[in-house]
Amino acid sequence: MNGFVNFMASTTGRIVRIIAGAALIAYGLLVLAGTTGVIVAVIGAVPLLAGLLDFCIFAPLFGRPLNGPQIRAGK
Repeated sequence: MNGFVNFMASTTGRIVRIIAGAALIAYGLLVLAGTTGVIVAVIGAVPLLAGLLDFCIFAPLFGRPLNGPQIRAGK
């Protein structure tokens, strides 16, 4: 699973998280609407912010640091 964490901490992984988060927010607010849409949008904010702020929320589950630069440095 370290490969997954390394990918998510990479530039490509960050872009994927940003796009996925933005897509979830747009889908929740524009397609679903209502309470369900707001919930999906809030869930979408997590990967969006993680990508923008360069942290990986799954890394601690695999014994890796939360901070993206530390993951890339191999710490």
